[in-house]
Amino acid sequence: MEKKIAFQTDKAAILGGPYSQAIIHNGLIFLSGQGAVNPQTNQVTPGTIEEETELALENIRIILEEAGSSLNNLLQVRVYLLDIREYGRFNEVYKKYFQKDLPSRTCIQASKLPFDIRVEIDAIGFI
Repeated sequence: MEKKIAFQTDKAAILGGPYSQAIIHNGLIFLSGQGAVNPQTNQVTPGTIEEETELALENIRIILEEAGSSLNNLLQVRVYLLDIREYGRFNEVYKKYFQKDLPSRTCIQASKLPFDIRVEIDAIGFI
């Protein structure tokens, strides 16, 4: 049995919380929630739902690629929106990252997200 491997890259956002950016186990990669954090400055960067979605997905892309995977290898994505009325605008950005063989997805409204961000996204994929 393979043991779990905590994965972290300094190329993606690091906030220093008590969690790993990702865990790799038996060929799967489990990504922690990503939000509107600039990967170059590690600063929370509030903005429009489009801007925050772009930052979250870029952090996910970077972590996956640094771990030897890619967005194409995502199996499931979970999305937490501060305001479900922004769902359509969120989807316009999301569609730019996923065009075919889409991962399964859940999207819910959260009553509050850390650092007052508008969106948080976590994911499961394979290496």
